[in-house]
Amino acid sequence: MESQSQVREYDVVVIGGGPAGENAAQYAVEGTDMTAAIVERELLGGECSYWACMPSKALLRPVAVADLTADLPGVSTAHVAPKALLERRDTWVSHYDDAGQVTWAEGAEIAVLRGDGRLAGERTVRVASSSGDLTVTARRAVVIATGSAAHVPAMYADALPWDSHDATGVVEVPDRLVIVGGGVVACEAAIWMHALGSSVTLVVRDSRLLGRTEPFAGEAVLTGLRGRGIDVRLGAEVTDVRREDAAATGIGKVHGGTLTLTTSDGEIVADELLLSIGRAPRLDDIGLSSVGLTADDVKSGRLPEWLHAVGDASGGPPLTHWGKHQARVVGARIAAAAAGEVAWEPDREAPVPQVVFSDPEVASVGMTEAEAREAGHDVVTSRVPTSSAAGTALLRDHVAGESQLVVDAASHLLLGATFVGPEAGELVHAATVAITGDVPVHVLRHAVASYPTAAELWLRLLEELPRELRIPPASPAG
Repeated sequence: MESQSQVREYDVVVIGGGPAGENAAQYAVEGTDMTAAIVERELLGGECSYWACMPSKALLRPVAVADLTADLPGVSTAHVAPKALLERRDTWVSHYDDAGQVTWAEGAEIAVLRGDGRLAGERTVRVASSSGDLTVTARRAVVIATGSAAHVPAMYADALPWDSHDATGVVEVPDRLVIVGGGVVACEAAIWMHALGSSVTLVVRDSRLLGRTEPFAGEAVLTGLRGRGIDVRLGAEVTDVRREDAAATGIGKVHGGTLTLTTSDGEIVADELLLSIGRAPRLDDIGLSSVGLTADDVKSGRLPEWLHAVGDASGGPPLTHWGKHQARVVGARIAAAAAGEVAWEPDREAPVPQVVFSDPEVASVGMTEAEAREAGHDVVTSRVPTSSAAGTALLRDHVAGESQLVVDAASHLLLGATFVGPEAGELVHAATVAITGDVPVHVLRHAVASYPTAAELWLRLLEELPRELRIPPASPAG
């Protein structure tokens, strides 16, 4: 049992043990004689390992495989087995046991401190747990990696709606599920919940799905969802939520009696509600005021040299790979400073790719066409059917979706790319590399794609660009 007055000291203290927090601790002390501790109140490994990326993809991949067999002659059509599907999910989340993550941390010589971590002064963290409070001081740095929490407006609170934890951790499959939201979680969860047997209705306030992507991507996903029999209602505003006997029955279980949603598109009666309208950085309960800071200071990067923020808590894109990238940069920065050095970093922020594992799959990076024009670029685009390359056309008999490049006409540099179709996520990294490395499209034309692979789609897209973009831009007269 920890003593009430116990104090420990490490070189680096990380509040939050998700992937970003783990990476920050690892990269800060790896190969040095420094020490690090991670403070975690729940499961080490965080949202991604237990409630987001891993379980959602574990649920979606078998559904995608079953869909594929239905579209390819020469194979027997597969069907989703709900019990086995949930068992696969349980395997991938290690049955919600973080022993494996703790073993990793111990192997990396990173201490794991269980409890609620809060700043309690400069380079000081107070850890509260059932075994007593512990004061931890950091000789060099504290890293905030507290993640984010689901946004639940007051109108919904009394109905105890599901959030993403319940959707990925589903135990009881409701006969009728209504999902409020039109973003990534809503579109993905609609697919696996429908496959598990729910009758799904998607209520979307916006006039389109996936509002941060190119419009044609959202249109393709809309067609895919409706093709499954999912009721998608666009431009529908929820004005009232009522529930009989709401009860906190546990994660993934139906939280009470029948729900009635009043919307601008009429009333909807359901057995459960999944609320998926965004998340906010978890910064309100971590003691920022003890060091004279606010949540806005964290999100804008106005922090003292000893304090850093990574992942969802930083206010950036709420994506695991982005949080891990930030953590690697911050960790290297801390390690270099301890050695009296300055870590090399690029002079601009890296582009952040995203993959939506919907049907069809959507992968994008960089600016959309609208964003590029808004930013003042002279924009040229090329768009082709994703099936226009033999490699993608061979993946299934009916390939939905289009793909597009957004190019700056003056510099020939790639500004953004969107791929919609089977295995789109495997195409987007090449675009990420091209944007990060400032590779102009007239050079990309000479990157030879293997035939017949999906990568050949790049050639189709580059060939659609105007002829003047296929040769280097003229040098300015000197």
